[in-house]
Amino acid sequence: MEAALATCTLPSPRILKPKPRFRCSLPNPKPISPNSIAFKSPPPPSKSNLFTTAVSSSPTVAPTNSPPEPEPGSDSSSKKFDWYANWYPVMPICDLDKKAPHGKRVMGIDVVVWWDRNESQWKVMDDTCPHRLAPLSDGRIDQWGRLQCVYHGWCFNGKGDCKLIPQAPPDGPPVHTFKQACVAVYPSTVQHEILWFWPNSDPKYKNVLETNKPPYIPELEDPSFTKLVANRDIPYGYDVLVENLMDPAHVPYAHYGLMRVGKPKEKVDREGGKPLEITVKRLDNEGFFARQEWGYANFIAPCVYRASTEPLREEDKDSITSEKGPLKNRKLSLIFICIPVSPGRSRLIWTFPRNFGVAIDKIVPRWVFHIGQNKILDSDLHLLHVEERKILERGPENWQKACFIPTKSDALVVTFRRWFNKYSGAQVDWRGKFDPSLLPPTPPREQLFDRYWSHVENCSSCKKAHKYLNAFEVILQIVSVALIGVMAVTKQIAMSNVARSVVVVAAVLSFAASKWLSHFIYKTFHYHDYNHALV
Repeated sequence: MEAALATCTLPSPRILKPKPRFRCSLPNPKPISPNSIAFKSPPPPSKSNLFTTAVSSSPTVAPTNSPPEPEPGSDSSSKKFDWYANWYPVMPICDLDKKAPHGKRVMGIDVVVWWDRNESQWKVMDDTCPHRLAPLSDGRIDQWGRLQCVYHGWCFNGKGDCKLIPQAPPDGPPVHTFKQACVAVYPSTVQHEILWFWPNSDPKYKNVLETNKPPYIPELEDPSFTKLVANRDIPYGYDVLVENLMDPAHVPYAHYGLMRVGKPKEKVDREGGKPLEITVKRLDNEGFFARQEWGYANFIAPCVYRASTEPLREEDKDSITSEKGPLKNRKLSLIFICIPVSPGRSRLIWTFPRNFGVAIDKIVPRWVFHIGQNKILDSDLHLLHVEERKILERGPENWQKACFIPTKSDALVVTFRRWFNKYSGAQVDWRGKFDPSLLPPTPPREQLFDRYWSHVENCSSCKKAHKYLNAFEVILQIVSVALIGVMAVTKQIAMSNVARSVVVVAAVLSFAASKWLSHFIYKTFHYHDYNHALV
């Protein structure tokens, strides 16, 4: 289990001490200017900047719900965020099958993802057949590499052109060439081994990649970093997902026993919560940048949240296990890519690149790491599902008034809510597809915590492990029955008492192993409840 949690463990503040100076090089299409991230002398503590300066020890300073005030260099304009002028991730390509189309929803748009072997490219198209509006994602790739709708057999190429209408007479008009027979195609690209698409199929955006690229994350292109990736559909909305991932203060409590955290100098409770130093350095339409005790964090709107350590110093070398290579160059990042799906639904793609302990990721299969990571997601899933409904009752725009946030530990959450309110009106722009005041009904607990359809079916590694472990369970059951059968048909004189005892023990062990494996499969790939009162 230690190996399974290795890639999802937050680094200890004792290990990852911040340097007195900070340098950051982010070759990002949305650049962060050096002036905007340089350290500035903090202003005196006040009610308006409790989250950007140290909390005063004076008892006369009252807690406040005020969000971080913009510091020099922050964007004070209120330019609205355009949700449809950005790239959105669809899926990691390692979890896409080239032999079948995949249906996904992003920003309320239903798309079909498929591999066009004629152009050797992944294609993202509208998941609707123009004939009778059947989903193309339920179709197949035909022998000529075209996407076929299995309702009536219409076929389309990677440009969305209809290439075949079987019902059209060969000597009649070429109805398959009509514009109405085409399928909308979205611009798409693969970056960091993740498929991204531009949520506008207007032909004027055909070459949008030349002027606008997905966010660039240096660690994901560095061959010295290991970068196992995973994805999961989440039963709560985009804004709640993002704010939760930005909240380090909940880790010792909501994920108690699942993640290693640094021990405070003075423990005030069993879990080890402590004050946190977080300083927001920049906030504008494109996101924000912040400093934490163990490194830095930046939110690249609308999807990417990246928290990264600084290289370890030589004096920290005794705090970590020995390994070849310069200790001061070790680096860990937590990359979370949050995808709006629909109200009350989101999708998370995550990867934790690091340039140390790389060998373990080459030996241990990816699904083993997902066991611990899914437990972490489950441990606060119900809390967040309910929280989202309480936020909606009070109005997302009133979040600041509804929540009491007196400490700096919530600085990143408050800053995200400030960005969400100021630049997006406290809601995702669904363009009228949904009523944002309505959320899906809360399902039974087993359905809410479902892992198979939310993760296993969409993860090539877990899906394969699920298949093989199920087969092994059946084999164990067959072995158990076969051993009992052999003993029953064998005459007593032909088998000694010792041999009969061995057969009985083997049969019992095989049966017990099959029952244990059945339980393991169910808890790992289907449903694993989490009760905080029993932890």
